[in-house]
Amino acid sequence: MGFMSVLSFAHKLISERLTLGDRAIDATVGTGADTLFLAKATGARGEVYGFDIQAAALRLAEERLRLAREEAPSLATVTLLERSHAEMAEAVPANWHGTVGAVMFNLGYLPSGDADKNIITQPGSSIAALEASLQVLRPGGIITAVLYPGHAGGDKEAAAVESWAAAVSQKVAQSIVYRQLQRTDSPYMIALEKKKEPPLKL
Repeated sequence: MGFMSVLSFAHKLISERLTLGDRAIDATVGTGADTLFLAKATGARGEVYGFDIQAAALRLAEERLRLAREEAPSLATVTLLERSHAEMAEAVPANWHGTVGAVMFNLGYLPSGDADKNIITQPGSSIAALEASLQVLRPGGIITAVLYPGHAGGDKEAAAVESWAAAVSQKVAQSIVYRQLQRTDSPYMIALEKKKEPPLKL
């Protein structure tokens, strides 16, 4: 049967934690595959924000969502922003802080045939966005980051994200890695689950 792909595993982890009516964020919209997944997972009462610096990516995502709504109108309300994911904390409404169920990252370049593959996510802005994700995430919420060390610049970003995740205090979140060990350049995923607040002592 084989192991799940990193993208499928990210979706599995998130689907186990999101419920209808939740809030979620796609930090790297790309072609909109993860945006649509989050919109389905949170349903008609849910809300999803998506970030991408490329207008072309947002157009692809908007078309994907439009077609999906024709077949399944019970999707979340989706707000797409042509902004860096590093601006997440100030871009989402203030009342989202501490309430978001999941934040997804699919780093690298826009996987579209005519896209400029030289436009890639950068370690500095990605780490800033991951920090912002912890701010907006609710206790028990999850962050998934799919990393691509096989393309130019991807190895440095993957190493930076992995170092960041390893340095997050266990009191804040626990982190895991899902990867194929025999190929160092294969895509892999890091996930963080924000610690749940301890129950109040009476």
